[in-house]
Order: sequence, then structure tokens, then C-alpha cells
Amino acid sequence: MAHQTVQDRPPQWHTWTRVALAGPGAVIIALLILAGMPLWLPAGAAGIDNLVVPLILAPLIWALLFFHACLDSKLARVALVAGLLALVHGGLVAARLDRGASATEAAR
Repeated sequence: MAHQTVQDRPPQWHTWTRVALAGPGAVIIALLILAGMPLWLPAGAAGIDNLVVPLILAPLIWALLFFHACLDSKLARVALVAGLLALVHGGLVAARLDRGASATEAAR
């Protein structure tokens, strides 16, 4: 068994960044994905599939984000994937909220 030397260990900020992406980052991004999924999922025959499917997939989405943050060797790739997912789904939610606010103002 090879012993790890100080030079072999990643810098401390790498470790804390990975912990932040795997812990609160994975939860926040999973919630953003859950909020954005009804906007691009089809409604289905009953009209509620786009609401139920994200709730059922919530643990899987969180687990994928968590394990990706823990197991990927490239921290930059983890941050890029997390950032893109947050940007896309956050943008979808913001656009929907903006459209709803402008429709409400137009009705007044």
C-alpha cells in the first residue's frame, strides 16, 4: 500500500469546494432542476405527469449530483456540470416567473 505524501494531496480549497458541491450544492441544484422540469416535461394524459415525475425522480437527481461531485477526478468538470444545470433550470424558472408577472400586470 502506497502512502500519500503532502505533495500528492489536493489543496485544501479543492476539498472544501468538492464538499460544497456534493453537500449543499447538490441539494440546491436538485431543487432547481425539480422546479424547472415541469416547464419542459410533457403534461401527459392526466395533465399532472410533469409535476409527479420530478418528485419521484428527486432522490435520483440528488444522488447523481452527489456522486458525480464525490467521484469525478476533475473538480472543474463537476463545477461546470453543476453550473450549467443551475443556469439552464434557473433561467427556465426565472423566465416563467417573469412571463407570469408581466401577464398579471397586463391584466390590471
